[in-house]
Amino acid sequence: MERLPTYTTSQIARIAGVHPNTVRLYERIGFITAPARRANGYRVFTELHVLQVQFVRAALNVELVQNGLRREVLAIIDAMARQSYDEALALAEQRIAHLRRERAAAEEALRQVRKLLTHVGEPDAPGEPLMLTRKQTADYLDTTIDALRNWEMNGLLQVRRKRNGYRVYTAADINRLAIIRALRAANYSLASILRLLEALDCDAATDIEQVLDSPDPNEDILSVCDQLLTSLDAAERNAFEMIDLLQRMKEIPTT
Repeated sequence: MERLPTYTTSQIARIAGVHPNTVRLYERIGFITAPARRANGYRVFTELHVLQVQFVRAALNVELVQNGLRREVLAIIDAMARQSYDEALALAEQRIAHLRRERAAAEEALRQVRKLLTHVGEPDAPGEPLMLTRKQTADYLDTTIDALRNWEMNGLLQVRRKRNGYRVYTAADINRLAIIRALRAANYSLASILRLLEALDCDAATDIEQVLDSPDPNEDILSVCDQLLTSLDAAERNAFEMIDLLQRMKEIPTT
């Protein structure tokens, strides 16, 4: 019988494209099957472990946390580490469907924004101009006062105040807030929304999708939601890679 190849920690790390400490971490937290050990205590990794490390790397390549996406990927890793491959495959297929729903929601938000932008600059209806309080505005937009406060604190909107210090929201403010609300509901980041609003203030013909998906490379900290559409697409590609790796694991002899 042909003897199957084995690997050291350094070898498996090099093959999988990770640091040896990453392999040790994956083993310690149960992301990969515990390897056998030699009499001297050295780990003995196999081709299965190579695929498992590559699998975990693909699974965690894009850190999406909204709507249970992180819990979802951890459940797939757990099933894979237990070598419950059919369970992991089913969960991976469900993840692809979930990612596509998130993508559809993100695209629907863009459609809503484009529709709202068609009303920018339109004159108010005859009579008194619209002036709402913060509570009235929150109720009108079906959101919370805390959300409005958070958006203002993050520079997405500057609100006028009456002489008594109370904020008043105009029709233009509410239209801007509706844009913010639509994008936040689809999990676009505050940074990407601010980037879009600033671009729109300079040029109403701004390419919305491109701006939302193009963070400043000089930013100190970037989140995946600063490139939401790109991140969702990458996560879907990773899910297909996970499925391929699971199929290859199933083909490895168990003895």
